[in-house]
Amino acid sequence: MNMYKVAIIGFFSLILTAAPLLAQENTLRVTENSIVRLSCIEVDPAQLTEYCRFAEECGRTSMAKEPGVLFMYSMSDKRQPNKITILEIYADRAAYESHIKTPHFQKYKQGTIKMVQKLELLDQTPLIPNMKMK
Repeated sequence: MNMYKVAIIGFFSLILTAAPLLAQENTLRVTENSIVRLSCIEVDPAQLTEYCRFAEECGRTSMAKEPGVLFMYSMSDKRQPNKITILEIYADRAAYESHIKTPHFQKYKQGTIKMVQKLELLDQTPLIPNMKMK
């Protein structure tokens, strides 16, 4: 096989490999239609470990299976670990509505309802809406 054919095959292989990544990159941008939310949750300290299991399962499943869930990241306050904040970014309202109907979200919601002492949902306005996530 001559070098020209090798170069052409290599070029098309690169395009075929990169195409899904390039397509995916566009879905990872926050737009004016995106929902950006902080869920501030206070959990019963005695049930924190169990709550975290539910949150981890829901977060991992949401990120793996829901294309409209662009970002879901849970964290706890260093001084008060029972105070949880989840940064959630959805492509749009339809993606959010779809998310809250999923079996994994319903499992999380129903499984943790008695563990949650306080819940505050704070919708955010991105300062740089078209900023790309790495």
